[in-house]
Amino acid sequence: MDYDHILIRYGELSTKGRNRNKFVDKLRRSVRIALAPFPKIKIRAERDRMYVLVNGENVKEMIAALKNIFGIQSLSPAIKVDRDLEQMKVAALALVKGLYNEGQTFKISTKRSDKTFELDTEGINHTFGGHILKNIPGIKVNVKNPDINLKIEVLHDVIYMSCENILGAGGLPVGSSGKAMLMLSGGIDSPVAGYLTMKRGVEIEAVHFFSPPYTSERSKEKVIDLAKKLAEIFGSMKLHIVPFTAIQQTIKEQIPENYSMTTTRRFMLRITDEIRKKQEGLAIITGDNLGQVASQTLESMYAINEVTNTPILRPLVTMDKNDIIKMAKDIDTYDISIRPFEDCCTIFVPSSPKTKPKREKVQRYESFFDFESLIQTAVQKTETITIKPDTKMDSEFDDLF
Repeated sequence: MDYDHILIRYGELSTKGRNRNKFVDKLRRSVRIALAPFPKIKIRAERDRMYVLVNGENVKEMIAALKNIFGIQSLSPAIKVDRDLEQMKVAALALVKGLYNEGQTFKISTKRSDKTFELDTEGINHTFGGHILKNIPGIKVNVKNPDINLKIEVLHDVIYMSCENILGAGGLPVGSSGKAMLMLSGGIDSPVAGYLTMKRGVEIEAVHFFSPPYTSERSKEKVIDLAKKLAEIFGSMKLHIVPFTAIQQTIKEQIPENYSMTTTRRFMLRITDEIRKKQEGLAIITGDNLGQVASQTLESMYAINEVTNTPILRPLVTMDKNDIIKMAKDIDTYDISIRPFEDCCTIFVPSSPKTKPKREKVQRYESFFDFESLIQTAVQKTETITIKPDTKMDSEFDDLF
């Protein structure tokens, strides 16, 4: 079937009140980015739904791109028909025939927004149901669990017909809930934490701590590739690469070994918070998972969190590791994360890190040396790059039709 439109349903956005337009605008931007490789399309965003005019582009590929956009509850390839019964019958029959296999059942679902249409809802169901039964031998009606559900939507000036309802990613459009900084290591957890936070509408910028020569350029490339995967959702993302070697070496020299991990995490958090202030972010995101490693016990979190009053978002804190791995595979970051290139968190891990560090002790150990100048130098020398997905996104197209 040659579909000419894709209907996009908002889902959770529909619960918004006076500020709904703000969410819709953010979603339209995400849709523009996702469909940039299809230059002929046009987009119209309305209060309750978005319409994409296909203009001969590949519908299957477009739907594959749209399924991953946060803020889309569901979408349907559709055809637009004039308010003429004979044209409607031809279109309805073609839609069902295009999907029908021998022995399957169908039903008609009518949404009649325009009450002035010549047939009421029951009349539409009977008219088009009878037409399909007459012209497709062997097909039967099943109103409870049909194989094919032909949806007919009657608007004041046009009719839309569709048979498929494809689930979207749900959530809220990225950027509708503010901005936060993601502490992005090269591991499995932090990209998943970033993905889940973006699903709640948060725009993210990533912060990565790089310790050459202990960590290689390949480990840096690994993080850039992870950032590219996350950037596919919003179109681009800033990655802040912090030079961390001097700080880690000094921690190793000045802090007792079993407390070195706690101090390392505290300084990472302090630096991320300084970058957040510069970038006008509102929160910090980590991939912490309760009890997974020594720095992620409640006692460790309590000692580490002391260095900032900024909200710390931990989307994975109660998740099972196997569930995190499954999600990493689903969002296509897992194979990148398991590349054998170590990050700075794994290079300097002590043999027996403290699992229940005391705030008072870590404060005391840190007081013996002035780390402040090292922290400020790391912030000042942070390299910021803008990450874009590997797909081209330079196309320009009109949003109105």
